[in-house]
Amino acid sequence: MLSVGLLSSAALVAAPPVHADEVAYLVNVHVRPGYNFPNADAALGYGRSICDRVAAQLPYAELVDQVKADFRTSDYYQGAYLINQAVNELCPAQIWQLRKSAAGYVPS
Repeated sequence: MLSVGLLSSAALVAAPPVHADEVAYLVNVHVRPGYNFPNADAALGYGRSICDRVAAQLPYAELVDQVKADFRTSDYYQGAYLINQAVNELCPAQIWQLRKSAAGYVPS
């Protein structure tokens, strides 16, 4: 029993730190049609604003609606894709907060 606990503890210590990957985010959203960011800094700034809203516990439904309004689209997928890319690549520590907020969400 003790060896199982030690192995579990070792796995937690050896886990790599979660970090942002700006390049992956930019590849996935800056060159993707539909967002039309004027430059990489604007794309990163918008992605970071999504991270800030998730960290502030903005409900997922409101976040999706804000992103869709910002890009003048009714396409749920376009909004959700940008949110997912921002959180996964720029603030991966917020993934659980996003999942918690999105639990039970059904696109209208």
